[in-house]
Amino acid sequence: MFQLDRQGNKPLYEQIKEKMKALIINGALKPDERLPSVRELAQTLTINPNTIQKAYKELETEGFIYSIRAKGNFVAPLEQKIIRPRRDELKNELEKIVAELIYLHEPQEQLIATIQAIYKEKEEKKDD
Repeated sequence: MFQLDRQGNKPLYEQIKEKMKALIINGALKPDERLPSVRELAQTLTINPNTIQKAYKELETEGFIYSIRAKGNFVAPLEQKIIRPRRDELKNELEKIVAELIYLHEPQEQLIATIQAIYKEKEEKKDD
C-alpha cells in the first residue's frame, strides 16, 4: 500500500495519516471504500496496532474516514458540513506559507505559476 520512513523525524502514525489522506485526495481510495483493518495494516507494515489506531482516529477526527463498529473503517464521502472549516484551516496554513515565501523573496509570479501548475496537474489526474 505504502512505505514508511522509519529513520525520519516524523512519527509513524503521522506518516500513515498523511499517506492515507493522499490516497483519498488523489482518488485511489473511493468514498465508502473499506480500509484495511488495524490488525491487517499493522501486520503489513510490521508496526504496533496502536500506531495504526492513532492514525485512523486522527483521520476520523479530520473527517476523512468513518468507522462502523464490528465492520471496520471506511473512506468518508465529502460532506458539505466539513468542507468550510477545513478550507478555513488550509487557507490559514497557506497564508503562513505564503508569508514565509515572501520573506524568502519568492517572486509573486513564481508562486502564482506554481499554484497554477498544481491545479493543472490535479485536473489532469482527475480526468484520467
